[in-house]
Amino acid sequence: MTASKKFGGHREMLESMYSVIALVFILVACVELCDAAAAVDVYRLIQYDMSGSPFGSRFAALNHHAASLQFPRGADLSRTVLIIPLRELNITFVREYIYQKKPLGGLLFLLPEVFRFENGGSKQIQEKEKMKILLAELEQLLINSNIPYPVYFAFENDEIDTVLADIKKNDVIGQPATATTGGYKLVIPMPEPKKVASPTITNIQGWLSGLKADGEANQLPTIAIVASYDTFGAAPALSVGSDSNGSGIVALLEIARLFSLLYSNPKTRGSYNLLFGLTSGGPYNYNGTQKWLRSFDQRLRESIDYAICLNSIGSWDNELWIHVSKPPENAYIKQIYDGFANVAEELDLKVGLKHKKINISNPRVAWEHEQFSRLRVTAATLSELSAAPDLLQSTGGLFDNRQFVNETAIIRGVKLVAESLARHIYGHQGKSVQIFADDSSLAVNPTYVRSWLDLLSITPRVAPFLSKNDPFVMALKKELADHTDDVNMQHETHEGIFTFYDLTSARLNIYQVASVTFDLLLLLVLGSYLIVLFSFLVVTTRGLDDLISLFRRPPSRKVKTA
Repeated sequence: MTASKKFGGHREMLESMYSVIALVFILVACVELCDAAAAVDVYRLIQYDMSGSPFGSRFAALNHHAASLQFPRGADLSRTVLIIPLRELNITFVREYIYQKKPLGGLLFLLPEVFRFENGGSKQIQEKEKMKILLAELEQLLINSNIPYPVYFAFENDEIDTVLADIKKNDVIGQPATATTGGYKLVIPMPEPKKVASPTITNIQGWLSGLKADGEANQLPTIAIVASYDTFGAAPALSVGSDSNGSGIVALLEIARLFSLLYSNPKTRGSYNLLFGLTSGGPYNYNGTQKWLRSFDQRLRESIDYAICLNSIGSWDNELWIHVSKPPENAYIKQIYDGFANVAEELDLKVGLKHKKINISNPRVAWEHEQFSRLRVTAATLSELSAAPDLLQSTGGLFDNRQFVNETAIIRGVKLVAESLARHIYGHQGKSVQIFADDSSLAVNPTYVRSWLDLLSITPRVAPFLSKNDPFVMALKKELADHTDDVNMQHETHEGIFTFYDLTSARLNIYQVASVTFDLLLLLVLGSYLIVLFSFLVVTTRGLDDLISLFRRPPSRKVKTA
């Protein structure tokens, strides 16, 4: 009976000690991730396929130690995330790592506050322009490469700057962060990215109907004013495209507002129908514009006198360009250009003409007006860009934000387009008549332009990530409905050579982790403490003989039998 109680006491004591030891082991295992140094919002590099070929960052989850550009040469970076501030960027170094497919755990680019669309900081203009050019080059490198590790963007702040300074200090003395030495660890727990299923593109259109003369049976001619509203950039969650093509959207809405004032009065209503179109899919060969035009019946397409497409008119100094597909000698093209050139001269502006012949067999569509030209509709694009951009270029990237857009330039562009259209509609070509004079009730409204530009500059608009009922899309529809009639939306599935993947933003946790040496030392100290504690409990409760018996070798079976 006594032996049974003694055995039970031993068992209870051991079970208690096992529980304590298990708890200690759990604490030791978790000690690596117990001290969070910072948590910041990060934005993932876009992931997409083009004609089946992968581009962008192919992974989202991150769990590696951090290093700076001061890392020891020859170090193994296969499980390391490089933190690279834009102001310290060596584009040659990044290009070499990507093109040569060197092993890397991930990349985190830190953008200056000037590129945050909530506020632009207070950096000097010269520095901003320099960083803008550098960021544009980096962006083109990243979106046109297949990168087999996570790539993120974040904005500089005091927390992450402090962490980076500490990382640099360790890298300089030749002690980069590893499992052995400790340091900082970057963790983003994300699932595997999935394809965006059946992405939707939405086109919005509204009409201002012209006034027919008594007894006139023919359909009135139509002038179309069009702008693409979506963007594309290295980080979809940051692609606000203030200039490309936020400026075009603002201009279209203000032109619609101005002409709605004229068309609301039968005495000043023109003999042209005005069709306003806000199209989607602009960065992808104007896929939405193509679907929109093909939804028109033949009669409507034939009624279009010409279309003027607005693209990037928010950061020019004194010259805009009219891009056309038909030869400049064409009578319709000459009429459009002369109308704009005459008004530009009065406004002390310059307008140039650029002709680019289209190739019907080539799927590449550089300008929105080319979709009209393919259907034999006269059209032109007004833009500050003198040459056609390459595919996925000048489509509202990271560098295209409010700080680099001049609202005065948009106002001047609106006035140029509105006056040119009005003179064409009312037959005032060649006459020095200002319909939208600055001091009149028909003057361009700077407050309206500024408010919409501010809204667009905080609204990412990458089409595959906008639903058909997205609040921004609905806001565009409502605004157009305030100034035009018969507003409707066309929803189409995004088709073509592009496939997109989800997971565009995340929360990055930065942990300050201890080295393995520290963990082992801690484990040794705790183990020694537990042994001493266990010995003390046994001696005080059972006696020294019981403690000794625990470590005494049990007798063999032979001896016991004898």
